[in-house]
Parts: sequence; C-alpha cells; structure tokens
Amino acid sequence: TPSGCVASPPVRPPPMGDESQVGLITERAYARVGLFGNPSDGYFGKTISVSIQNFFSEVTLVPDQQCFSTRVSFEPGAYDWNAFDSLSSLAHHTETHGHYGGVRLLRSLCVNFHGYCEAKKILLHDQGFNLRYATTVPKQTGLSGSSSIVVAGLRCLMKHYDVNVPLADQPALVLKCETDLGINAGLQDRVVQCFEGAVAMDFSDAEAVTATGTGVYVAIPLKRIPKLLLVWGPPGSDSGVTHADVKKRWEAGDGFVRKTMAKVADVADRAKGVLLSDDLSQQEYLQNLASLMNENFDLRRAMFGDAALGPGNLEMIETPRALGAASKFTGSGGAVVVLCPLGDAQTENVKRYVLRVSQIQ
Repeated sequence: TPSGCVASPPVRPPPMGDESQVGLITERAYARVGLFGNPSDGYFGKTISVSIQNFFSEVTLVPDQQCFSTRVSFEPGAYDWNAFDSLSSLAHHTETHGHYGGVRLLRSLCVNFHGYCEAKKILLHDQGFNLRYATTVPKQTGLSGSSSIVVAGLRCLMKHYDVNVPLADQPALVLKCETDLGINAGLQDRVVQCFEGAVAMDFSDAEAVTATGTGVYVAIPLKRIPKLLLVWGPPGSDSGVTHADVKKRWEAGDGFVRKTMAKVADVADRAKGVLLSDDLSQQEYLQNLASLMNENFDLRRAMFGDAALGPGNLEMIETPRALGAASKFTGSGGAVVVLCPLGDAQTENVKRYVLRVSQIQ
C-alpha cells in the first residue's frame, strides 16, 4: 500500500452513519496485511503484520431509545440478505458473498462479551441496544474483514457498558467469537487489529498461549515498514476451508507440515531482525525483506499445494515476481502484498502489469 495507508494508530475519520440518536456509538477497525510468518500464527509460530487504512469495518451501537428497554437487536448488513428477487439472484448473491454475513459475528461477540464479563464478575447495566455494521474490506481476500467487524463491535460494547477489556485480553476474546462459529483462524489478525500499527508476534510458547490466549508482542516502528503494494482479485475461498487440510495434517503430527511450518515462523524471526537492524544499507534492507517475503510464500505453497491456492491467486503472485518484485499472500488468499526492492520505476511497472489481472493500491 502507499506509505500513508499504514495505520499506527490511525486518525479516525468521521463515521459513515447518522449520529442524531442519543448515545450512539460508532467504532472502526482496519484491515490488516500479514507481512511475514503467516500462517504459522495458527500453529504456535511467529508473524509480523500491519494494519492498513485502505479498508475498514465500522460498527454502530444505538442504545434503545425507550426507557427501561432491555431489547437487543441486529440490523442486517450487505451480506445478510434474507429476501431475493428470484432464485437466480439468490444463487448469484451467495456465489459472490458466501452463505454468511456479519450479523452472526456480532451475535457471537455479544454472547462471548457477556460470558467474559460474567467470568470476571463485571456487572452490566440492562439498557438494550441495536447493532449494525458496514465494511469496505473486500470479502474473502485474506484482509481480515470478519475480525475487523468483531473488533469494532467489541469497542462499541466496551463503551456502551463502560467496561475495559484489557488490550492484552482482546485478541483472544475476538478469536473465540470466530472459532465458536467454526472459523479456522489464529491470533495474528486480532492482535494487530486490536493493537494497530505494525506488530511482531511470537506464539511459540504453546503452553503459555494455550493457557492465556496471548503471545509476546513487539511494536515495529512504522518508519521501518517499506512502501508496499496491495493487490486483490475476486473473492477467494473461506479461510477455514483453505486451512482445513493442513490443519488436520499438523494436528496428526505430519512431519513435513510441522517442519515446514517451523520454517515459516523462522522467516518472521529473520524479518524482525532485518526490520529492527541499523547495520544494513537501504538496498540490502529491501533485498533481504524481498527474499524473505518470497521464501514465506514458497513454503506455504509447498504445504498447501497449487490446487488449494488456486490459479487466480498464483497469477497475482507470479505477475509481480516476473518483474523482479517480491510477493506473498496477505492472509489465506485473495489478496497479495508486493514489495518492489528496486524502487519507483519497478513499482510503476508492476502496477501496469498487475492491473491486467487484479485491482491494486
């Protein structure tokens, strides 16, 4: 993304909705790009991610305007349609957006927020509310659109109930909201969306991560993040489906998957060293990061296979690589982050060629 698109923490623009209702709360959470180490975060590995302002989800909580009302309701969003003009329009909408929308995420959030407060013996007032959401994050592109809805919603609930969920606890709470729905995910997305900016994450202490739901997090100064391009195409497959086979093999103790996933985590470790180093020239710095970015994707490809990754995703990867740039998935597929180590001329060349197959910022 253009350098100005990295958020750390972002200046929050005015919300998209109407603020005329008393007590209305609107919160925003940004998309994220996995730079190094993903998908090892779901396998007790290490990752580095950045939040970006290109795309975001926004949740609005409207307190019930009737006195003493405890009613809780949800307003359907763009992906929650339940009525269609015809059977063919239903089929087209489902093919484009999938079977599920964002309301299920907000419902799961409310259930888990209530459970969290009960476990912590936090008393909640009884005033009801309505929740609605909007998102600009392209669906199923590996930019963490689902978790951005949950993070924004959590911020609304904390304000409505005047409850402070410690920042260190928020990623695990958000993750549980999604895993309860069968979404196969790791902590990476939720950490960087809660903390914002650029974060190096270490989940390698399996016992501690399992017990506490937290890893070790180190902020990376945003000035150390190079200029990046974000490329995305049509909606990809659900991340849970994409990860399912590899997850089963990892849990079964598959030696190849275990060894390769450890190598992916090591990529993040080495990238962190490069990002925090003051001993490299600018060109060495960029070339090292580009090499690690390519290595990260090649390791993923070896585990998942071309059939699972899909020809469209591979084309988004290979087009900038053919021009000497580095590229990898931002998440599980559908979007690619590109680093052009040779500078502006290479960047413009990549933009020109990539636009033939995808969208780019």
